[in-house]
Amino acid sequence: QVQLVESGGGLVQPGGSLRLSCVVSGTLLSRYDMGWYRQTPGKSRELLAGTASGGSTNYVDSVKGRFAISRDNGKNTMYLQMNSLKPEDTAVYYCNARRMSVVRGQLDYWGQGTQVTVSA
Repeated sequence: QVQLVESGGGLVQPGGSLRLSCVVSGTLLSRYDMGWYRQTPGKSRELLAGTASGGSTNYVDSVKGRFAISRDNGKNTMYLQMNSLKPEDTAVYYCNARRMSVVRGQLDYWGQGTQVTVSA
């Protein structure tokens, strides 16, 4: 059974930093394209950053230069380093693992989310 577990959220002051972790179990992270999303009440889940199985990364404009996504395939863990945090970064942050299986079609897994609150 594939599980994704996020950690590292919390309360931070504006301008501060947090590092989120997403530990994957039950499969090999290296096989998946991975992403960090966030969601606020009443809004759709937003893709922030992605890291493909081949290692390339991409970011939404609102977090470019402030957030950095990385993966450690040996530890089956993905990270999101968040710097220069702003109140508008307050949200529940989710990690996602996705790949295409020839037999089962698209496989799509989500973590339970971790709350990030940016406030003075």
